[in-house]
Amino acid sequence: MFKRILIANRGEIAVRVIRACRELGIETVAVFSEADRTALHVKEADYAYPIGPAPARESYLVIDNILGAARQSAADAIHPGYGFLAENPVFARRCAAEGIVFIGPSAEAMEQMGDKVSARTLMQKAGVSVVPGSGGTLDTAEEVVDVCNRMGYPVMLKAVAGGGGKGMRLVHKADELQSALRAVRSEAKASFGDDRMYVEKYVTKPRHVEVQVMADQFGNTVHLFERECSIQRRHQKVIEESPSPAINDRIRAEMGQVAVQAAKAVNYVGAGTIEFLVDADRNFYFLEMNTRIQVEHTVTEMITGVDLVKTQIEVAAGKPLPFRQQDLVARGHAIECRVYAEDPYNNFFPSPGRIAFLQVPGGIGVRDDSGVYQGFEVTVYYDPIISKLIVWGNTRDEAIRRMRRALQEYSIHGLVTNLAFHRWVLEHPRFLAGDFDTNFIAQEFHGFKASGEPARRDAALTAAALAQRDREVERATRLAATTVPGRRSVWKEAARRGGLRN
Repeated sequence: MFKRILIANRGEIAVRVIRACRELGIETVAVFSEADRTALHVKEADYAYPIGPAPARESYLVIDNILGAARQSAADAIHPGYGFLAENPVFARRCAAEGIVFIGPSAEAMEQMGDKVSARTLMQKAGVSVVPGSGGTLDTAEEVVDVCNRMGYPVMLKAVAGGGGKGMRLVHKADELQSALRAVRSEAKASFGDDRMYVEKYVTKPRHVEVQVMADQFGNTVHLFERECSIQRRHQKVIEESPSPAINDRIRAEMGQVAVQAAKAVNYVGAGTIEFLVDADRNFYFLEMNTRIQVEHTVTEMITGVDLVKTQIEVAAGKPLPFRQQDLVARGHAIECRVYAEDPYNNFFPSPGRIAFLQVPGGIGVRDDSGVYQGFEVTVYYDPIISKLIVWGNTRDEAIRRMRRALQEYSIHGLVTNLAFHRWVLEHPRFLAGDFDTNFIAQEFHGFKASGEPARRDAALTAAALAQRDREVERATRLAATTVPGRRSVWKEAARRGGLRN
């Protein structure tokens, strides 16, 4: 087993990995940017090393800086978390060249699955259904127009290297195509440095259902059931649950079998996720593979009792999987709400600021995976996630009721959050009935018009949510107004603490 692991990440996932390491008796090394000098993961780790200025491209994305910290700390393995360098095959190869174990799949598996067109081709050869689309990448606007006209609208334009909701556009009709094409190529170039794209037929009433897989170095591959991830804003998940209310045991078994087949096709080792689109007739199609631990891995942990991060580490250390497929059982129902510092009534715009007061919920079946604390500053530099609130219940109904209770107990002052939005969803009749798809938020959540008039028939629910949001805004404004002139700067205080730490 490893003696010391460096976590090449920040926030809640860094804290999550530190906890797993601590239970395994492994020392931990945090890395931090200037903006994260007093972050929770820095406080929790055994060692901490600065890696650069606040922008991620100058710190968390700089391979040389991460490896430099690994050498200085004598770490023998690196856990990448998710995002940043987690799916970067160059980073995986550099780790190997330095004699440091990368806790994740091989660079070759990442490359095969990271290129979405290559992944589609690979899955088709393995007999896995994919969404109908162009056979490969499309280089010119004329090619795109020709494919779309032959395929028929609506279509999805997708970047080959896309992910996290970036580099994709839904096109309903021909006169929307050119502007959407320019937007996809521009966004893909800026986000991934690769503007290659392809086209898929748009699936009617699509649901996003994914299957967790885990594989060891001895050829053992299992699935740990599915997660329903259809509650999304701008193609980014905000609520996940397991089991999915959309599929039955037969489809569940088929999806699990296909997911294992897909992982074996690339000799996958470690934790990964096979994502599917499920149409209105419950046909499912391969969408992509995420070659890392997922944000929403916690709902799988809650229904299976398996610690996925600890298993990841053990597999990377050369141990076999501690369970077989027949040993795995899904029990009960789990729901996760991602708590963000963002304003759902202002197009989910980020709302950075200092957390003046924080009280998290507790009690039976409630888990809060957080990377912040009272007094912490949520900055503009990174994803504004505050925590992941997860609940478990014997049934979906009990889990929903428990989540409602937990959301009521959750109290954050000093910035605007999406807690009110989550309360709105957990009361919505379509969510309660399991009758939703990835368009749910766009179809049902309209907030308030500029005039302040309710936009939908569910005015009562919306009004209650808005009242909560208004209270948060009022608190944030009041706190800002009561700031004492000449009071010590948060940045200066952070620098002072950092100096003491070093």
